[in-house]
Amino acid sequence: MNAPSSDLPADAEEVRRLLDAQDYLADQGTSTAIYLSLRLGLPLLLEGEPGVGKTAAAKVLAQALRVPLIRLQCYEGLSASEALYDWNYQRQLLSIRLAEARHERLSEADLFSEEYLLERPILRCVRYDGPASPVLLIDEIDRADDEFEALLLEFLGEGSVTVPELGTFTARRPPVVVLTSNRTRDLHDALRRRCLYHWLEFPSAERAVEILRRTVPHANVALIESASRFVGHVRTLDVDKAPGVAEVIDWVSALAAIGATALVREEVLATLSALAKTPDDRDLVAEAADSFAFG
Repeated sequence: MNAPSSDLPADAEEVRRLLDAQDYLADQGTSTAIYLSLRLGLPLLLEGEPGVGKTAAAKVLAQALRVPLIRLQCYEGLSASEALYDWNYQRQLLSIRLAEARHERLSEADLFSEEYLLERPILRCVRYDGPASPVLLIDEIDRADDEFEALLLEFLGEGSVTVPELGTFTARRPPVVVLTSNRTRDLHDALRRRCLYHWLEFPSAERAVEILRRTVPHANVALIESASRFVGHVRTLDVDKAPGVAEVIDWVSALAAIGATALVREEVLATLSALAKTPDDRDLVAEAADSFAFG
């Protein structure tokens, strides 16, 4: 593959500024990981708890670089025909019938040609012909089967996809690839070795406040600060699903929607649906609201 484009950010600080302009507040570790991924042309594996901003990082990166985002959502049973490429079987069948009507014969090469190839997200990324590489988001790779990881190795290591009937397609420049994982299962070493790695932490209290001020600007600062402290307390409890950044944003938005200007027990209970995601967690958060020092 060719070298990375000279239009890429000059350093990690420029990455941070670009993301900041899109209202994504990245810390130094995240900015550096993204910069190195871009500069070295290597995939970036982002792991962390659900809701800490892994998927958002890829989306915002595409916006910051002004390139398309191609997303592959992973799930159990995901196959090559859904992720890499497939053939347009209906069109092939139609061509066979037309050839029969004309008393013509079609060879296998005639049927398995570019004309019938269906690009799925990964092959679409490899064959993208724009001025700069798109961002390919392989989201929640830990939800896919072990076998699917093996299908990714050629692409992650070489930026290429082999279609047996047509040959190997290789990206003209290193693709920008972000994989995310909630760590519901361990990923294989072969996949990890092909990626740069970064663990995305839940933000500090100060960063959480700044994120909320950006994403929920109609909520007042006192409410945001109290909500951030309360969530920090909830995350120390034995909850089934610790609230992530996404849940906190939804919760503060819900508080603002009901007209809350300061955090009090009654309004915590009224908006539990945005913060607690299991019956046990609802009970724990309600108990925490009974004893928490608001104000």
